[in-house]
Amino acid sequence: MQQHTLEEKIQIKGIGLHSGVDVTLTINPAPTNHGIVFKRVDIKDSTPLKATYNNVVDTRNCTCLGSDTKNIVSTIEHLMAVLYSQGIDNAYIEIDNAETPILDGSGKLFLEKLQQAKLTEQDAPRKFLKVKKEVKYTDDNGNSIVLSPSENLEICFDIDFPSPIVGHQTFNSEITTDVFNTNIAPCRTFCEKYQVDYLKSIGLIKGGSLENAVVLDGDKILNEEGFRLANECVNHKVLDTIGDLYTSGYYILAKVVANKTGHRHNNEILKILFGSTDNYELI
Repeated sequence: MQQHTLEEKIQIKGIGLHSGVDVTLTINPAPTNHGIVFKRVDIKDSTPLKATYNNVVDTRNCTCLGSDTKNIVSTIEHLMAVLYSQGIDNAYIEIDNAETPILDGSGKLFLEKLQQAKLTEQDAPRKFLKVKKEVKYTDDNGNSIVLSPSENLEICFDIDFPSPIVGHQTFNSEITTDVFNTNIAPCRTFCEKYQVDYLKSIGLIKGGSLENAVVLDGDKILNEEGFRLANECVNHKVLDTIGDLYTSGYYILAKVVANKTGHRHNNEILKILFGSTDNYELI
């Protein structure tokens, strides 16, 4: 399988979830072996940020790349997941603010935009990373993520939330294009109303609304349309995980078993994976 990039640039506009500011994001074609790179065009002479796990500087509430306190690009995970699913190996992404647009809180609108774009096959083979032995990261609360050998990317994800309308949910599937487009991309970020109130009180999610998140309040969903899928909450966690794993810089072949994990866990497991060449092989 060959590497692919866009035939021509596409532009996406929206607001940042946490910052609430308008942002324009332009995805440009890029040469072979370039990978996914973000560039802050609103900062003079800013250092381009390759979307790799070792450039991640913050994993609280989102995945954030950075080279210093000013040159950052946050909330990259939904776009990264869609780039992965559509087979885009190389892209140069110009962005004029510190956060990618949240759009509707899922990968759906990114997907629709990229499905309209034409891709160019490039003269270099795609890079795959095959996990050779099990690696695991467990936090202080016992929440864990495990990567083990597989011929494909498979994800088994469990969540357990106190909300009676979420509760325990499980996702378990190989990640194919059809599975991603139908069951994962449409799934929005979600939170409890009390969490929204708290985050707003400390200056976060300034752009958050019922237009870009599922908000739960006890046994009610505040969004009139309800859930898009029965297991929308766990499926959104899978969306985040796919995007975060693409910061490996490769298409990962592994079985992923995750239990109540998030962005920090995804970043930590990649650090462990790359900590020894015994853990993987590039094919």
